Formats: sequence, structure tokens, C-alpha cells
Amino acid sequence: MTHLGAPGTGPTRDKLTMLDQTDVDSAPERTTAPERAAVARARSLAAPVVEVVIEIPRGSFLKRGSDGSLDFISPLPCPYNYGSVPGLLGLEGDLLDAVVLGPRLARGSRVRVAAHGAVGLMDRGLYDDKLICAREPPSAAQCARVVRFFRVYGWAKRLLNLLRLHPGVTASRGWGPAPAALARARAVPPGERQGPVIRF
Repeated sequence: MTHLGAPGTGPTRDKLTMLDQTDVDSAPERTTAPERAAVARARSLAAPVVEVVIEIPRGSFLKRGSDGSLDFISPLPCPYNYGSVPGLLGLEGDLLDAVVLGPRLARGSRVRVAAHGAVGLMDRGLYDDKLICAREPPSAAQCARVVRFFRVYGWAKRLLNLLRLHPGVTASRGWGPAPAALARARAVPPGERQGPVIRF
């Protein structure tokens, strides 16, 4: 297994721990005490350590898949280092995605870093976890910025899917605990990785 922490909560998605972090931090009056406690509990879990291979350096305009192929050219630079966890498959059948906060990292570099949370994304009806990794625990403001980014990304991806006549729900599902995302992933031996169920 690539990750060092215990999966913890199991594969069932907890509605409360997947609550949008922006709602909790910026508008507490719209959330209940149990919801706020659930998010605090998710953020307090021991952060598992994973190895991430960087595919898209921070500031890059090129969106690449885990196999190195070019998916598309973005009109805006990527605000984060983006990559995947070798040896773990997400629910959509491709390597588990990971975002690494902090300074720009070179494409192809490998880093061992703690996963402090995960953002869920529905893409054409398939659920896709994005581990959020950093050397130090991210602040509430950083978590909120990541959630906002993937919310906007979900809107843009939904529009692109409509233009490409790709059916299925596409939308961000908010913040959740990293152990739950790792528990949903499936470990595969090297050389047995399959591609995503639906190609871009």
C-alpha cells in the first residue's frame, strides 16, 4: 500500500464530513453545531502520508492525465501542483488524484507528503476524490480556497462536457477526510493499472 495511515472511516460517504468547508468557515450561521463538529472531526484526523507524482506543476496551462497525455490547454494557469498517487486507483478507474499545496514542483517529481483532506468531484456521473496534501496542515482559509477552486472547476468542466455532448452529473461535492478517500481507493500492483472508465 502506498499510504501509511489507517483508512479509518471506511468507504461510506458521510454527509456531514463532506460538508462544503466554505460554508463552515465563512457562514457558520447556515450550519448546525453537529455539522461544524463533523468537519472539525474530519480535519483533526491524523493525516496519512502518501507519495505523489507531479503531473501538472503550479502555474502550468497544460492539463495532463496520469499517463502523461495532454487532456486540454487551460485559459488560466493551475493554482496548485496536481498529480496522482501511484499504486492507488480512484473510483473512476484512474490513479487517485492529489493536489500538493505550496511552491511550484517540477513535472515528474515525487514527493512524500501528508494528505490533510480531500475534495470530492462528480464528473459525468463518476465520483472522483482529490487528496489535498501539504507539508503543514492547511489553514481554514486555504481549505476554503481549495473548495472554491474545485467548485469553479466543476462549473467549467460541466460546461465543457455539455459542449462535448458528454452526459452525466458534473459538480464539486465539497471537503471530506483524507482517510475516507483513501479507503475508497483500490490498491493495484505495478503494471496492472487500467485507465479511467470514461476518457476525457
